[in-house]
Amino acid sequence: MEITILEDKKNRFVFELQGVDHTFCNILKDNLREVKDVSIAAYNISHPLVGIPKFIVETKASLAPKAAIKTALKNMKASDKKLATLFKKLK
Repeated sequence: MEITILEDKKNRFVFELQGVDHTFCNILKDNLREVKDVSIAAYNISHPLVGIPKFIVETKASLAPKAAIKTALKNMKASDKKLATLFKKLK
């Protein structure tokens, strides 16, 4: 996975994520939307076969976009651990 920063402002962060598809992008987008003070979390893939996902994250004044992304990634990691624990219990 490679990240290319396209725009880095106080409350707006735009970046591309090369090497991921809709699966990862949807999970990240959904987790970003659950972070308090995130006003916009969206992505677009311009071409279905060769497009690179482009994310836009906008936040309210009290939260930096990069901090929101870190929070969303931590939440994703915690969810993954919970899911792994549930599968282990199925044995």
